[in-house]
Amino acid sequence: MSASEWKMKCEEEWGLQGAPMPDSVDWKSVYEARPLGRNLLKNPSPHGFSKDMPPPNPERKWSMERYFHHPSEVDFSSWNISREYLPRDRSGIPSTAVVCGWTSQIWLSMEQIVDLKEEGLWDELLDEFQPEIVIQDWYEESRMNEHIYELHVKLLGAENDTVIAEHSVRPTEDLNSDSYIWKEVSHVFSGYGPGVRYIHFQHRLKEKVGEGIARGFHKTLVTDSSVIVRPTKTSSQSS
Repeated sequence: MSASEWKMKCEEEWGLQGAPMPDSVDWKSVYEARPLGRNLLKNPSPHGFSKDMPPPNPERKWSMERYFHHPSEVDFSSWNISREYLPRDRSGIPSTAVVCGWTSQIWLSMEQIVDLKEEGLWDELLDEFQPEIVIQDWYEESRMNEHIYELHVKLLGAENDTVIAEHSVRPTEDLNSDSYIWKEVSHVFSGYGPGVRYIHFQHRLKEKVGEGIARGFHKTLVTDSSVIVRPTKTSSQSS
């Protein structure tokens, strides 16, 4: 196929009529990369679960299956991982008391940076057309704590340090609920302005570790995380 035929194929299959499509772009490479409509995050379900299946049975909450994941079941490849250990609350405990069991809480941070040019998108599309960037994530509801999940997403410039747009959310859990469902968190970036070249995706998940007679380990599970660039823009952007 000729360069013009590859360009036409991209335009027709992705509905890009009206979007800037300069001849200087390698349209064969763009088509093969398929940057539009696919999930640009790698390893979107590191805990090995899917939102299309219920979370692990809460009635088995003390079982090895529920709380102690075998290392082979957790795959953090492609994610940058860090942990923040929160101080224990010792208020109300006399200094002479013997503590037989206690728990510690940890924020597990998981992040990725998506290089939009490397994924096959081109400057003119990002700067002039500004397609919608759709963020979606699913985490497991639980009564572990009032705050067990955070999402922070930033659209970054070419130097990977200039924030052009950002979105953060920190849901509050219903501690009276026993539903244990997957909860959706989503956001659509549109009309964000020119210059976006990278997306920084980070979610923070609460973990609880018990020692002594409170021995145990609970993770907040996450699944089907996605960053998708859609070949559309909002009506407010349309010319």
